[in-house]
Amino acid sequence: MVFNLTLLLCDNMLVSSTTLAAEIFNFAQAMARASKYDIPEVVIRRVTPDGQPVQTSAGFELQATHSLADRFDSDLIHIPALWRNPQPAVTKYQVYIPWLREQHQRNCSFTAVGTGVCFLAEAGLLDGKPATTHWHYFDQLQKRYPALQLERQHFTTQAGNIYCAASVNAMAELIMYQVERIFGRVIARQAQRNFFHEIRNIADPVGMGDQQVGKHSDEAIAQTQIWLQDNLSRGLSIPDLANQFGMTTRTFNRRFKTAVGSTPGDYLTECRMTFACDLLKNTDLSILEIAGYSGYKEASWFSSRFRQWSGNSPKAYRNTVRAKLFN
Repeated sequence: MVFNLTLLLCDNMLVSSTTLAAEIFNFAQAMARASKYDIPEVVIRRVTPDGQPVQTSAGFELQATHSLADRFDSDLIHIPALWRNPQPAVTKYQVYIPWLREQHQRNCSFTAVGTGVCFLAEAGLLDGKPATTHWHYFDQLQKRYPALQLERQHFTTQAGNIYCAASVNAMAELIMYQVERIFGRVIARQAQRNFFHEIRNIADPVGMGDQQVGKHSDEAIAQTQIWLQDNLSRGLSIPDLANQFGMTTRTFNRRFKTAVGSTPGDYLTECRMTFACDLLKNTDLSILEIAGYSGYKEASWFSSRFRQWSGNSPKAYRNTVRAKLFN
């Protein structure tokens, strides 16, 4: 099985908004191979209209591997940020617009960074859909493409298989989300720790990281989420929790999965492990103490669950993140 990542190139692009995505995918594939996972092969293509190199905003050339005339498949097309006013580049590279529409019809996924979102908007792929961009170009984007739903308060948005990021840092979240979707959670968390620790929990729904719990319409489930996050250290039973909020266990599980996208048990594990990560990174508490605060009575059971969840022991995780902190 092959996963085809296509990097769209253009003059005056912000090179880090493309190279970082490629490096994360390459690292994830290397880690998966080392772990002997059954993984897809990642094929990365760098595409320009004519196959010629582009001049990046950093002042050096970036070589293409393919042109639009070549025949190749794309599972994910990554569109870089553009330096300053994006409209000259969008005008110069109008040949990309019908090609992007064609790829959308083939059910290809897209990630666009900052002002690179303009290419998707120009193609009409964001009409009636949420999108975001670099804050400096909010007004320009909204004025030029009034049909899109500009989400000024969000760093990331998702509309089906179209993902927008306001900045390179926000893009990292989207790429990690894609890595988890393709390689699984353990590999994605290893990649996250290798590149950065400051991005939000990659298990959070894309586009929801800046919103309050309870954005979905099920108020009872929203209240349950808040209660769970406030009571992580308590021994929790799903039937007792369902009863507390006036539902049968079956109804509670069904409504929770519909609203949140995961089971109550999985959601609780995510909350506990994310909280444990914060304690491991920012405190000198012992593993036993962190286990207790995170809702686990035994350090050995906590360590086993943490390793299953992250791919590393709590001690190894702490050593890794502490090594990257400034004194």
